Parts: sequence; structure tokens; C-alpha cells
Amino acid sequence: MRLLLWHGYLLGGTGSNVYTRALAREWSRAGHDVVVVCQERAPEEYDLGGAQVVNVELPNGLLPVFVMDRYAGLVPKYLQDFTPGERGAYVDANAASLRELLPADLVFANHVLMGAPVAAASGAPFRVKAHGSELEYSMRGQPELESLGADSLAAADATYVGSAHIREVLEDVVGHVDRVLEVPPGVDVDEFTLRPRDEALAALLDEARRDPPNPGNAQERLPDEGNAERLAAFFAHDAPTVLYFGKLIEQKGVQLLLEAMDGIDARLVVVGFGPYRATLEAAAPPGTLFTGALEHRHLAQLLPLADVTVVPSIFPEAFGMVAAEAAAAGSPPLLARHSGLAEVAAGLEESYPPQLRHLASFATGDADDLRGKLAELLALPDEDRRALRTAGRRTVVERWSWAGVAARLLAPV
Repeated sequence: MRLLLWHGYLLGGTGSNVYTRALAREWSRAGHDVVVVCQERAPEEYDLGGAQVVNVELPNGLLPVFVMDRYAGLVPKYLQDFTPGERGAYVDANAASLRELLPADLVFANHVLMGAPVAAASGAPFRVKAHGSELEYSMRGQPELESLGADSLAAADATYVGSAHIREVLEDVVGHVDRVLEVPPGVDVDEFTLRPRDEALAALLDEARRDPPNPGNAQERLPDEGNAERLAAFFAHDAPTVLYFGKLIEQKGVQLLLEAMDGIDARLVVVGFGPYRATLEAAAPPGTLFTGALEHRHLAQLLPLADVTVVPSIFPEAFGMVAAEAAAAGSPPLLARHSGLAEVAAGLEESYPPQLRHLASFATGDADDLRGKLAELLALPDEDRRALRTAGRRTVVERWSWAGVAARLLAPV
């Protein structure tokens, strides 16, 4: 098949970006002719399986976003603040790029907005993946955007959601949508795998030494300057280690994790970028290591060094990709029990030993419950820790591998 994969953003750093590049890679490996239409200017940095990448020149450089980040050469602006004229110009520019690449068997578009309007305007058969961020951050409570989403999705061959939670959110925000199919995101189970500690640490330091210069950490989407030396010093001795990786925004609940670490005999690593970083650094326990943004090539080596990976989000999540990646790499995830995260926790619990199932999640927003579960996880004997690692890995391989996800998205509907 010839597939046009439309994504309005980059190919690294955040969930939908990782999702896009994983689909490009898996579809290309499966023998499809894949073109990714996006804003990524350095696609050679990623394994796309040979997929072609085409950039779209945006009118006045305006990029509609759901969470405010910096984008080199572009002007990010909240989607809900776009005028109708600006939305129309954005759709026209992106749809024109897609039409230039036709014919195609399918356009697969990320995000209800602006993916569905762009794909619909291309004139080709299309499917849409709702990621949740646009629904919760920009569309909810905005009648004009809700209507635009509903009208655009009505023409789609299928709309995919990553969890039952997002299926409910989609209907709540835009009303009933026909042909909604639930396909969770995936994990690269060959990249995220169980590794001995010494091997993982050596590989992590090798990856960090490959990082591009970032003087003064001026580029927030790059790893912090000097990470190789800082990570080597941090992991020079064994100690219980807690990990968070994700966006550094208030909605992700990292501040709750910092509160819960009070009284826990463990050290903390915080990975990610975002406008909340300075606030979190000021509140973090002494010795906490902030690394800035890391890519999968780092995280696949870092996760085996973490005794627990915490997903403390206080805002609804479409899925728990972070948790699934952690479980695949042998770092038992501890999730806030809500929205799509609760569905991941439930999947892990099914394979955990009965006496350990309560350690998959904690009550949302409850620092005391998080603290108690953290302490219990960190105190587990080696036999129980191995049981969690093995069970978590097995669950991810069986339920959430990328190859299976990519095939399901192309199945007849």
C-alpha cells in the first residue's frame, strides 16, 4: 500500500511524535510505501524504516499546539486561539502537500484537530488517530472546535482511540462518532528490553557521549550538557532509584512525586523538558538528577537502572505508553489510577502475582498513597522484584508490541 502519514509536529520527544515514527518504521518494514508529512527537519536522526519525510511550509509559520512548547523557525499558538482564517490557511497548506503526494491508498492523520480536517481536505480515503491531548487541552468547552472535529470525523473511514477512556472522552467532546476502534499505542519491545545493570549503564554513558553540544542547556529539546559525566557520577554507586520521564508540565503531576519522595530512602531521576522545570528543580529533594530531554536511545538504557518508574499524572491520559515502556525494560511502573493509565495498570495486574497486584497503581493525587507504595516496592525482596519484572515484560510483549499495533491500524473496517 502507499500510505501518507500526516503529523503536524516533530518525530521525537513526546507521545504522538514517538507514535508517528513508530508507525512509519513498522509500516515500512512491512513493505508499504510510506511518506510522513510533518514538521521534522532532521528525520535522519530517527529509524523510520526507509519512509520518506516531507515538510509543510506553514502560513506565517503558525503552528497550532495544545501545550505550549518552542519550535525552531515556527510560531506556536494555542489551537483554541487560532482565528477561523488561520485555521483555514493551515488546513489548506497541509492538504495541498498531501494532494501533491497522491495517489495513495490511505491518509492516516494524527489528532482529531487539525488532522481530521487536513485529511478530509486531501480528498483521499483517510483514518484518524485521536491522541487525547487535543480533546482535553484545546477542544473541550470550545463549541466551534467541537463541531469542526465532529464534522471532519464523519467522513473518516475509521477513528482510532488508544483506550476505552479516550473513546468516552471523544464522544463527550464531539458527540457520537461512527466507526470508532480501540487500538492501544505500542512499545518497541526489541529496544525496550531487560538488560543487566552494568551493560545498561555502559550503553547509557555511550549514548550520552554522542549527544550534540547544548551550551547552557539553551535547547530544551536536547539533552542537558555534560549528561555523560553527571550520569556516571550519579550511578557510580548502587542505591534505590526512582525515575520519572515525560513532559515537565503541572498536569503530569511531577510535583506530587517530589512530595511523595519526602521520607523515601531513594534517589530520583527526572527526565524531560517543559515550562515547569525550574519550579520542579527548586522543589526537588537534594541529589535529584534532572537530565533534560532524552530520546529512546537513552531511555532504553536508563530504565533498567531504575527500581521504579512513576507515572504521577493528575490529568486524563489517553494511554500509559511511558508505563508500558518501563515495564518492557524491567522497571516496574507505579501509575496514578485514572483514565488510560488505569487500563495499563489493570493489564499489568492480570499478570502480577496476586499479593503484588496492589503495587501497580496509587490513588490519583494522593502523595501519601504514592509514598507508601513506593516504599513497599523499594523494599521488595529480590524474588518478588524479579517476578514483577518478568510479568511486566510479558504483558507488554503480548499486548502492546508496535508490529501488532501497526497491522491493526491497517486492517479492513
